[in-house]
Amino acid sequence: METRQHEGFITGSPAPTADEKTWGMLAHLSALVTGIFGFSFLGPLIVMLTKGKESAWVEQHAKESLNFQISVTIVSWVTVITMFCLVGFLLVPVLLAALVLTIIAGIKANNGETYRYPASIRLVK
Repeated sequence: METRQHEGFITGSPAPTADEKTWGMLAHLSALVTGIFGFSFLGPLIVMLTKGKESAWVEQHAKESLNFQISVTIVSWVTVITMFCLVGFLLVPVLLAALVLTIIAGIKANNGETYRYPASIRLVK
């Protein structure tokens, strides 16, 4: 079977497989689980290091999620630190928006679509 380039990822077919879609979704949603412990970037990092080597589709989603979750981790740590001064409560809506964007990205990945977060620090390319 011929390998073709499609929207920045390489697969054996023009569309991602069901397994690739699932791992792309997990790259985003795993951040919700690891975020409970204050390190939301760990989930996407683990997906990128394990399954990202097998699929460019999964790697693309894992990198996008990793970049966004690094930004979210920084904002959440600043929020927690500044809550002692009562300023951190102003950043809570940003964290809620990050939660919604993460869920939207997971759904898009599961549907076989690419997703780019609207605001994140692009550290991993």
